[in-house]
Amino acid sequence: MLFNSVEFFLFLPLAFALYWTLARGPLRLQNLFLIAASYVFYGWWDWRFLLLIIASSAVDYSIGLAIDRTRDRRTRRSLLGASLMANLGLLFTFKYYGFFADSAAAAMRELGWEPSFPTLEIILPVGISFYTFQTLSYTIDVYQKKTAATRDPVAFFAFVCFFPQLVAGPIERSGFLKQFLVRREFDETAARDGCRQMLWGLFKKVVVADSIAPHVAYVFENHGELQGPVLLVGAFLFSFQLYGDFSGYSDIAIGTARLFGFSLSRNFRYPLFATSIGDFWSRWHISLTTWFRDYVFKPLYRAFRLPGGAAAAVMATFAVSGLWHGANWTFVAWGALNGGLFLLSVVWKRRVGSAVRSRSWTGLARASRNAWTFIVLSLALVLFRSESVPAAVGYLESVPFGWDHWPSYPAEFSKRLDDVTIVIGLIVQFGLEWLNQDFQHGLSRLPEAVFLRWPLYWLLALAGLQYVVRPQEFIYFQF
Repeated sequence: MLFNSVEFFLFLPLAFALYWTLARGPLRLQNLFLIAASYVFYGWWDWRFLLLIIASSAVDYSIGLAIDRTRDRRTRRSLLGASLMANLGLLFTFKYYGFFADSAAAAMRELGWEPSFPTLEIILPVGISFYTFQTLSYTIDVYQKKTAATRDPVAFFAFVCFFPQLVAGPIERSGFLKQFLVRREFDETAARDGCRQMLWGLFKKVVVADSIAPHVAYVFENHGELQGPVLLVGAFLFSFQLYGDFSGYSDIAIGTARLFGFSLSRNFRYPLFATSIGDFWSRWHISLTTWFRDYVFKPLYRAFRLPGGAAAAVMATFAVSGLWHGANWTFVAWGALNGGLFLLSVVWKRRVGSAVRSRSWTGLARASRNAWTFIVLSLALVLFRSESVPAAVGYLESVPFGWDHWPSYPAEFSKRLDDVTIVIGLIVQFGLEWLNQDFQHGLSRLPEAVFLRWPLYWLLALAGLQYVVRPQEFIYFQF
């Protein structure tokens, strides 16, 4: 069920009303309702997906209890290994088996062999990368004694399948489970803020991202016939599309959770205002980047007790995080490229950072650093969007050329760039985000006067509703 669909707009108020009606009863009944509602939400795509999430929940609930009950280090380590094998095994089977089998077969054919690997005709379950990481972090936290294993299976299953963040995050840790163990009381202020955040996320997704999508598709599908500024603009537009699409989802998820009395972690902190590569990665998809920092980078850093070990751990972490996004070498290359850019950013900061900080930087200088960061990361995202590494290389090779032929570029694309919706949407989005950088989302700082505030709400809602009749999936659903 899509957040930007008619079905969801019918499902949400019904679930909201029933949920708070049950709040007067036992806490377990309220959690059971959340499980039922979440399974309806998730099973809307394909009911067979439910079998995997139920199995994943049962495995990690049981292993968490077993780890918590034993003090034998070897047994605890074996149990953690079983959790890793179960979760990563599911992820590998459904998401990566075909990729690695095809890659291995291609490499073996280059050596003159003719391998024959069995093929799996299976559908990638929506959101499997997200809830797998969530349950896995729970068992790791129990193993590391950062949290005690819960003995309430209903609360744990609700924690895993909580529908607002089930499909595309934010990826929560074991601390989020505590919110399912205490009674929730309806908070009108939190619900009102949640509705505002949902509205803002819907605007970013359906007005900004979805209106940009066809232009981006046109450029990447026809990049062999285009050059120079068109390709550069196409890369910039994809950055805006990806940010509007994914941060819009996160805003809707966080806002929806607040309607039900839950607080999800912040997932974006205005990353397009970043002034360096390192700054960007502290702002973008925060729940995932911190997950990789804590569960991949830190163990690798402790393992690489050699000169340059930190750099090797950074590169490995970024490469794995790239692969997490999809079973394609483009994602691995994108991750590795960002790892290299991140290391360059760290070296630059260490060598010239003190001199930079000693100066009185003007707004223009900050804007120039912001623009440079945006340009570099947008060009890197060409790998993320392209179907293959050669296609991405061909795209990037054509960017420096053709600047003297801008007027002669295809009239169709020039007409596409005149889309008023894109211009107005980006102005509204980044204008409000610039004014609200100290807040959680772009509708916190607004005029107090009702006659000024409510017209803005209605304009955003009406602008979004015109796109809901033909909803487009969120980009991160494929991951």
